Amino acid sequence: RSICLIHSHLPNLLRMEFVSPEGLRLDGRRPIEIRQLHAEMGVVDKADGSAIFEMGNTKVIAAVYGPHEVQNRSQQLQDQTLVRCEYSMATFSTGSRRRKPKGDRRSTEISLVIRQTMEAAILTHILPRSQIDIFVHVLQADGGTRSACINAASLALADAGIPMRDIVSSCAAGYLNSTPLLDLNFTEDSGGGPDVSVALLPKLNKISLLQVLLENTKQLAFARGPIRL
Repeated sequence: RSICLIHSHLPNLLRMEFVSPEGLRLDGRRPIEIRQLHAEMGVVDKADGSAIFEMGNTKVIAAVYGPHEVQNRSQQLQDQTLVRCEYSMATFSTGSRRRKPKGDRRSTEISLVIRQTMEAAILTHILPRSQIDIFVHVLQADGGTRSACINAASLALADAGIPMRDIVSSCAAGYLNSTPLLDLNFTEDSGGGPDVSVALLPKLNKISLLQVLLENTKQLAFARGPIRL
């Protein structure tokens, strides 16, 4: 049923004019303009660190616990910290109101992306034989959830006092109707064009995530670890 629904809306999306002749997007932004940002730290009392991050109408909360003793001794790393991450979406975060099963493929993939991006920023060698848990929950989804989750997780780690190389900053961009667009909302993200998600360590001038997706294809490129610009 959902596939039929997508196909029924596809012709309208393909005909949609994402940028007006005046150079304005559907929400009034210029092509290279990001949405309004809002961040707040220390929002979960019982977590070691936490943060809420908003990119336009997308709202994400992250909580960090640790460093603490490794729960499963068989997973303990002698020379660095074990970083674990769990990503989830609230049932009410989108208009579909459809409950997604825990551990679905997309959630597992995004959990991996967030974890590897954070591992590139955390000084894991300073805290060997310990564990850090990162929980990221999407409260409201309107495009750019992956970048919002990375930004929230980075702030939550900083709030927990975890030693880091740098604060991670992330944003996505896409290409619709021959026009590059920065920080896509849900309507633009559903337009069928290619998009790229980037996470930066700005002070170090390094990229910790570079993920490119093409229209109707699987992941094309995924760079792991810091890349110097």
